[in-house]
Amino acid sequence: MDGIEEITPADFVALLRLVCQRIAAEQDWLSELDRAIGDGDHGSSMARGWQAALDAVDALPEPLSFSAVCAAAARGFVNSAGGATGPLYATILMRGGAAVKDREMLDLGALASFFDAAGRGIRERGKSEPGDKTMLDAWLPAVAALDAARTDHKKLAEALNDAAEAAEKGAEATRHMAARLGRASRLGARSQGHIDPGAASAALLFRTFAQGVTEG
Repeated sequence: MDGIEEITPADFVALLRLVCQRIAAEQDWLSELDRAIGDGDHGSSMARGWQAALDAVDALPEPLSFSAVCAAAARGFVNSAGGATGPLYATILMRGGAAVKDREMLDLGALASFFDAAGRGIRERGKSEPGDKTMLDAWLPAVAALDAARTDHKKLAEALNDAAEAAEKGAEATRHMAARLGRASRLGARSQGHIDPGAASAALLFRTFAQGVTEG
């Protein structure tokens, strides 16, 4: 996919497959983050959800469409991932897929719309706001970076790299936040000093998209 400016449905599936592989490789680290402030299963839940999502996508008939891929992946995710992870990523995929359902290819503008719609879904489904120490704190900076890159007429790979850097900075910033939602909120100020695992896994998604488009 090196140098591409538009993503086909097949390219999109390839990127989701890379995300699945990256999450599986990092699941112990993600669960370690979760053990500090949660129930310790974020990594395994994410790995299970992404594998189920890809299994569902792999069962789809050709030709693929973005809406069909996202709907299948969402079903797989919600049926396999535990806790809040399954519903949140199902919402991400369904909202993002709905935003690009009529597209045959995703250029930077369409991909930005996908992630923006997904972010609004996260906000509504999770009832979260920036600063709550959730995945939204990584997701929204990435969306803002994509919008800025589109305004600056950047190439797709450069834009995704900007988004990945913004998501990583956003995830790191959660270290200094006190959790306001979920199990971690019970810790209050004691949740400070730890990166939110959902923000960390969201940053991995954006980094993997960036690497996938850049490296092919």
